Amino acid sequence: MRTIRVNASRSYNILVGSGLLGSIDRLARPFCAGRSVVLVSDDNVAPLYGEAVRERLEQAGARVLSYTVPHGEHSKCIAEYERLLEFMCVNHISRSDVMAALGGGVVGDLTGFAAATYQRGIGYIQIPTSLLAAVDSSVGGKTAVNLEHGKNQAGCFHQPLAVLCDTDFLNTLPEEEYRCGSAEVIKYAVIGDSVFFDSLLLQPIREQTEYVIEKCVAMKRDLVARDEFDRGDRMLLNLGHTFGHAVEACSGYTVLHGQAVAMGMAAVSRAAEKMGVCEKGTAKAVETILTQYGLPTETDYPLDDMLEAALSDKKSDGSTVRLIVPERIGRCRIEPVTPAQLREWMKAGGVK
Repeated sequence: MRTIRVNASRSYNILVGSGLLGSIDRLARPFCAGRSVVLVSDDNVAPLYGEAVRERLEQAGARVLSYTVPHGEHSKCIAEYERLLEFMCVNHISRSDVMAALGGGVVGDLTGFAAATYQRGIGYIQIPTSLLAAVDSSVGGKTAVNLEHGKNQAGCFHQPLAVLCDTDFLNTLPEEEYRCGSAEVIKYAVIGDSVFFDSLLLQPIREQTEYVIEKCVAMKRDLVARDEFDRGDRMLLNLGHTFGHAVEACSGYTVLHGQAVAMGMAAVSRAAEKMGVCEKGTAKAVETILTQYGLPTETDYPLDDMLEAALSDKKSDGSTVRLIVPERIGRCRIEPVTPAQLREWMKAGGVK
């Protein structure tokens, strides 16, 4: 088992390893003993692991209340958030109680936002079951739900009490979801580590899972420590997300997040190279590794629709959008662009 310490407004440990499920009672006891725990999962994950996690939390001395949402991005919404809060009210959850998110990014974001806002904030534990959640969304305290006209528009920062990442959960992850997590892993390599990038080309993520999760989490830990509230360096983690969130919105969230991020990374890399911002060959390298992991590199959504969706994204401050642009593999920068410039970036990236 590997332990990564995150130092933020609330410091906590991220535990990564095989077989952690069997130790959840011991690992969660400091947070759960003598308290009620609202265990949130989705209808894909709950049948697989819900009962086992529930039993372990009860062995830790908790009263466990299970709450299951439909799987998919559409559950990350105000209506589901409200239903979850009402469930907690009806069951007399207090400020001393805790929540536990058992699932991927949607479950983690929804649970974290509920925990952040219920009675002005209660504690929560992240138990990620997807590669995407393990390497990215379970770490750093970003919580949110989507609104009709924008992704993650209602949210706040609320650090978890702990992140318990059992890599065995990934054994039941559908291939498509594993690929989505791979997109986030590749993102970390493009942002900050060319050696890591090369290792992903030479050895599949599945063959080095613990190392890959630890590597990504450590990179995110360092960015969060420098910029917890996403005003500076932490924004580098949005590589591929400006275009990617636009793809998700244009698709009505039928395109998965990791797929959209892959399209966004490829497009912004092509644009950066055409505009002379990054080293030649960078776009080809990004497209090659994305293709190797079965991820898409092109989008057919119209330019005008993509631009409108991107300008509604929370990364816009009204006059500019903070676009994350690669300079080479292992180094990116934050590029403020106007709406007119963003249109040119999209066109240069292949959006028509």
